[in-house]
Amino acid sequence: MNSMLNLPLAQPVLNRDALAREGAELFDLLWQDPETRILVLYKGKTLVADGKLVLFKTDQATAGKYRVYLGRTNQASKDIPANSPIVLSVLSDNAALALEPNTDNWKELRRTGAGLDPFDATLFTQALAIHNWHETHQFCPACGQITIMRQGGWSRFCISEDRELFPRTDAAVIVSIIDNQDRILLGSQGSWQENRWSVLAGFVEAAESLEAAVRREMFEESGLVVSDPVYLGSQAWPYPYSLMLAFTAKVDGSNQAEDIVADGVEIAKLRWFSREELIQEAKHIHLPSRISIARALIDRWLGQSIQTLTELESN
Repeated sequence: MNSMLNLPLAQPVLNRDALAREGAELFDLLWQDPETRILVLYKGKTLVADGKLVLFKTDQATAGKYRVYLGRTNQASKDIPANSPIVLSVLSDNAALALEPNTDNWKELRRTGAGLDPFDATLFTQALAIHNWHETHQFCPACGQITIMRQGGWSRFCISEDRELFPRTDAAVIVSIIDNQDRILLGSQGSWQENRWSVLAGFVEAAESLEAAVRREMFEESGLVVSDPVYLGSQAWPYPYSLMLAFTAKVDGSNQAEDIVADGVEIAKLRWFSREELIQEAKHIHLPSRISIARALIDRWLGQSIQTLTELESN
């Protein structure tokens, strides 16, 4: 299904080249290829210069704690031909600070992703998601023994259990709720900065359909019964390794829009916005980053993209 949203992180920028992952000499061969480029990560951050990811050649990159073969580029980018291999290298403190000692130059996806083109933003997202999985799956969930990396970094293996572990993806629904006045419902979490708003979201539970998850999560977080959920698109979100599935839904006629009740746990405040109100208040509120699927849902309902306080502060 084609996405009905503009989703920068949904672009197929890499051929993941899964068949090549099996080779025992994979990284030796990649290091012999002059087109191989290295994306470095340090504490979930990478280096950005002039609005582009800094990708190193093999003779420039320092040794990392571990490496993951991300795949080959499907298209040419700045200074990188199509079909170039991309390798993630996760660095230790010493290696990272030897490469770039100014920690302010190490950038995180949430703050810099909106300024990157879709190629770089998607590449950063893929690298961060697999990194987050490795950081939390170093031990076998069955026996507790340490696991080792395999398949170019796309699996881990428990020798004790003879068990192969693969990266997990947590499905989550994210929903723009619209009432009979064509207003959108936005929520704010208690841990967020003042006047930050977004659409509601939640994880899909075991043996639950996406449509059922939409209805359950929206009721749990807002007290509203919603109907007619319509799927609009999906996008990876590497916090920690989620797949966000976007829907829009209407307030069911069995309840009133004014009956909203924040759950007080995940959502501290709820508010209906008309288009006029959101446009008028845009420069005084924080909305999700432009690379997020949450912002795409808001922009789709609004019919335009506006500059918010978040963007003003980052300029």
